[in-house]
Amino acid sequence: MDERLKRVSDTTTRKITVRLAANEAEIEAAQRLRYTVFYEEYGARSDAVMAREKRDFDTFDSVADHLIVVDDSIADPTKRIVGTYRLIRQEAASRQGRFYTSDEYDIAPLLASGQTLLELGRSCVLSAYRIRPVLQMLWQGITDYMLDHKIDLMFGCASFHTTDSASLALPLSYLYHWHLAPAELRPRALPGVYVDMDMVPREQIDPDEALKTLPPLIKGYIRLGSCVGDGAFVDRQFGTTDVCIVFPIRQANDSYRRFYARKVGRPIPGPGESFVESQRKTVR
Repeated sequence: MDERLKRVSDTTTRKITVRLAANEAEIEAAQRLRYTVFYEEYGARSDAVMAREKRDFDTFDSVADHLIVVDDSIADPTKRIVGTYRLIRQEAASRQGRFYTSDEYDIAPLLASGQTLLELGRSCVLSAYRIRPVLQMLWQGITDYMLDHKIDLMFGCASFHTTDSASLALPLSYLYHWHLAPAELRPRALPGVYVDMDMVPREQIDPDEALKTLPPLIKGYIRLGSCVGDGAFVDRQFGTTDVCIVFPIRQANDSYRRFYARKVGRPIPGPGESFVESQRKTVR
């Protein structure tokens, strides 16, 4: 068994397992879950083929790894996948010719950074499973994957479920003023689709109150130590307003760093430290 698949498989609670999809049937089941959540629950607009097959899919799926949450207590094997994340490494994106995020953002600063990149996307969990233990398991799986592949920086689009960007003046302005990525790692929404996030002056924002207005996924990213690119993007197909999340692993907050150091037996590298140096600490 692939070592990273084996390690992620070890993350279990009761009959819930988080692991990588092992075959095409499991990838298609994850795509059906995405259709259920994005199109049937949130009202995204599907084309005729997706509507007929009831699957959300695109060309990036073929080069991605698919992290899945599996409820083994469900009798029907086609319905056991209850959560998923799409993971695209840099070498996989090169086979596709680009990252998915580059359809919305200029990510040239990330590509030029020299860091090993991982794109996160297509995150969804069935409503009944949107509980803290399951979401923590997903992040445990992502962290295992990140450590196995020596990822330096994770990024991707995260969404507010509205296309009315004006109604998001407070949360977007909060992200802009408090969590804008440094210039050398700052994606920017593409010309023609750029939505200015600086709508409310910084001095008029209570950051504690503004944090409460963020969707759970974006709030979780921010609490981990993530920052955001410049500009939002309105995705008419999915009915969302997207921001570009940028998570340099070395900027992870202390609690994340301690928790996962205990879990995997080695620390996340600190600022200016390589993964090799980080791993040496565990054998001294």
